[in-house]
Amino acid sequence: MTPIDPLYLIILLFTGAFTGLISGLLGVGGGFIMSPVQFWVLQVEGISPDLAIRIAFGTSLFVILPNAISGVLKHQRNLAVLWKPAVLIGIFGLAASFGGAAVAAVLPAEVLSKIFGVTIIIGALKTYRTPAVPTEEREVSSSVLLYAGAGILIGFFSGLVGIGGGVIGLPIMLVLLHFGMREAIGTSAAVMIFTSVGGTIGYIINGWGQPGLPPYSLGYVNLLNWVLLAGPGILAARKGAQIAHVVNPEYLKHLFVVLMIYIGLKMIGVV
Repeated sequence: MTPIDPLYLIILLFTGAFTGLISGLLGVGGGFIMSPVQFWVLQVEGISPDLAIRIAFGTSLFVILPNAISGVLKHQRNLAVLWKPAVLIGIFGLAASFGGAAVAAVLPAEVLSKIFGVTIIIGALKTYRTPAVPTEEREVSSSVLLYAGAGILIGFFSGLVGIGGGVIGLPIMLVLLHFGMREAIGTSAAVMIFTSVGGTIGYIINGWGQPGLPPYSLGYVNLLNWVLLAGPGILAARKGAQIAHVVNPEYLKHLFVVLMIYIGLKMIGVV
């Protein structure tokens, strides 16, 4: 077996720590950070682009699961998780993320990377236009139909492009469901538990037995990458969630938007 490049290990360890911090801080899975980094390092290691992007997406979803659980535990202590919406959105999201992973298994890398980039840029622009703290008192939506639609949309794109769904979920929760920023962050983290499970299973099943997979792979989920990313990510996610409750919500929103736009443009090939 070819020795593992130490630089490969270091890059993924640091990526995991940074992703965990962002995950806990902003209520997003961090797939929009992990996926591009993995896509790049896997290609450097000789994996074809089509395989690399599916492994990046599938593994990112699996990493998001423990990060989301860790973040939710912290957000729950601050009563920032709206559990009824989270469960309703999450159930529909789980099924839809499985479907999104199945679609991703047949699309080429060039198409997937552009869909990824456009998706998170749209999410960033929607978030930017929404106040982090509502300017007027608005009642949180109680529409089951809206929750179902949100879950399907969040879940499908989660599975399709290997994100937990926060980059889609946050704008939906802020704009359509009338959550406050901190409630949206906490509830988004809870929804990601569901979407990451559905998407991970989809990538394992659709990638099972594919030729050219790197060692330690279960379908399109690579266990070596998962350990390197998830280990530091779990610890950092709890710290990020702690910071989220003492930082001005507008600052959180702006950080979120800048990161999303940069990574989106990178994946499209503009920067």
